[in-house]
Parts: sequence; structure tokens; C-alpha cells
Amino acid sequence: MRSRRLSVGGRTICGVAELIGRDGTWSFDGEGVRIVPGHERGVHKLRQDLGEFTVPLTAVAGIAYEPARKGGRLRLRLRDGADPLLQVTGGGLPDGANPYQVAVDPGRVDVAEYFADAVRQALVLEGIPDGPCDRYLLPGPSVPLSAAGVDGLATFDGERVRIEWRWTTSETKRNWGPREFALADLAAVEWRAAEGLESGYLRFRTHGTPEPVKPEHDPNSIELWGFKKESGTTALLATAVAARLPHPSAPGGTPLPGATPLPGKFPPGGTGTPPVPTAPIAPAPPVPPAAPAASARPAPGPGCVSAGARDDIQGDHHGDIHGGHHDDHHDALLRRLRDLGELRREGILTEEEFTAAKAAVLKRFHT
Repeated sequence: MRSRRLSVGGRTICGVAELIGRDGTWSFDGEGVRIVPGHERGVHKLRQDLGEFTVPLTAVAGIAYEPARKGGRLRLRLRDGADPLLQVTGGGLPDGANPYQVAVDPGRVDVAEYFADAVRQALVLEGIPDGPCDRYLLPGPSVPLSAAGVDGLATFDGERVRIEWRWTTSETKRNWGPREFALADLAAVEWRAAEGLESGYLRFRTHGTPEPVKPEHDPNSIELWGFKKESGTTALLATAVAARLPHPSAPGGTPLPGATPLPGKFPPGGTGTPPVPTAPIAPAPPVPPAAPAASARPAPGPGCVSAGARDDIQGDHHGDIHGGHHDDHHDALLRRLRDLGELRREGILTEEEFTAAKAAVLKRFHT
């Protein structure tokens, strides 16, 4: 720990601490909390990609040390609406990807408590409110950014968003061709992590679009699977776009319906896990007439998931499995098993995802 005397609001407060944890280093200078992610193997890639940044004191609503059996963690509570990353992900970040907490080793518990006391005292002396914000107090990630999903690749250069489709996308999306949006075209950006066997999505909501459709048919969305490095990158791209759009609570902003407390938000003095909101469904343009089918389909590239394997994990039952001859039924299931094994070997499926999908296929042998 390093400390020094500090003046806040014209008054001297306790020394400012630097806390070094297993997954990062936090320091406080009276005006903000500097967060530097660790580079060890166990640190989530989203935190490493986000890099070093400073949370201004005006964006902080509170801080707490949460004890555990061995050490614990220090967690910042940000004001609602202060950070575009939390605004966009809205409860969907797993703990390991949340940059507003740092692991505390057993030998540094006193330092963590000292750090939290220094931040709390500064909040009181400066009279920082803990209510919601109508503008972002943290910048978005640097651009340009690119992020891959199951069925497409999104890029953002700070002014325009572009989506290009993989061969695994639905025919509806493929008929629309590559998509491109200027920031002025967008009302909001939405991101939702996959949950269980349900796919997540990165969706770009345009002004004046009709009723929503499912992400797999929405030409303004790309599907997400699991929360591996690809999903983390899509969260950062969504954050970069959101930071450059009007704040949802500002005049002219687009409110995100169904908003609930965000990650890092815990009751005063509490340590529980915040509720995870249900992400809203965005509208999409009407479906255009079908285009002629391609004569041949290329083999899936790295990171691509076959439509059949995706259906196994999501629990979709198609006619080629249940509507054909009994022998065809078994042949199709065996092909699915081979596909799943290949996806696991390529690292596209995690062991847990492979096990779940394999169990779903084997169950169908008896139907």
C-alpha cells in the first residue's frame, strides 16, 4: 500500500491507498478511482480489452468491501446511467467480467477497508449525490472496434456501424445483405448475453422501425452464444456506440424499457447479487422478398457455428429429425453428434455447451 495526505473540497482527509489485487490494481487520488486490470491468465478478456480507465468521483454512488472465506472483494457502486457499459449490459455481465470489483487477498483486507473508507469520506466531503445521471460520466471504449457473433461480424469506426453476415445466418438476414448505419440512424443499441440454452444478441435499433422480431430473423441484430471472448467484445462495441448516442434519460434520448438495477448496484450497506433484467426486444424492418438460393454453401470458418448444432443447443426441433423416416432420423442425429464433436475440437463450443447439446441429441434417439 502507498498513501499520501490529500485535500478534498479544501479539507484534508485520510491518506489515499493503492490496492493491488489478483485481478487488478485500484488507486484513488481524491478525484477518481483509477482501475488497472491485471494481465494474469484468470483475468477476464473483457476487462483486459477495456484497459486502464478512471471512474470520476462524481460517478460513484458507494463502495463496499465484501468479505469471503478467504479475503473478499472490493466493489464500486456507480450511479445509474453514469457508465455506458453498465447501461448497455444491464445486469448481463458475469462477475468475472465486471470491471467494478477487485479480488482482495486475505493479507490485504485492512488495505481494502482503508481504501473504501477514503472513498466514502471523499463522497461525503464533496456532497456527491447517489441518484441517477442524465448523461454519461465515463467515456466509451476506443474505436475502431470489431466483434463477431454466431451469424455475423459487426464493426464500428466511431461514426458508422456495419454488419456482415456469415453463411450460418438465417435466409431472412442473408436476403438483406450487409447492413450499415450512421449514428444518426440509430435510436439505441441493445446487448444481451446468452442465458442457458437461449442465444443472446447485439441489436441496433433504428428510428421508426415496426414491431420487433426474434434476433435470428432481425437484420439489425447478430446472435451471441455463451460469454466467451467474442461476447465480451460485442459488449464493448455496444458500449462504444451507446456512448456516442443521446443518453436514454436526456432530452431526445431513447429510454430502454424494463430497466432495473445494474451490475455493481447493491443496497446501501448490502452485498447481495443485483437482479438481472430482461433485455427489451427491438424492432426490425419488414422482411424483403426472398432472394434466389445460393448454389453452394461454403464450409464454416473459425468461430462459425453450424445451424444444426445451434438448434441442438437451443432446443429447436426441425422436420428433418421428427418428420422423416426412422432411419433418416437416426442418420441425422449421428451427423449432429459428429458436428458437435468438431465444434468442440475447434474450441467453438465449451465443454459445458458440448455436454448439454450432446445430451439433447441423445435424448432424441428415443423419441
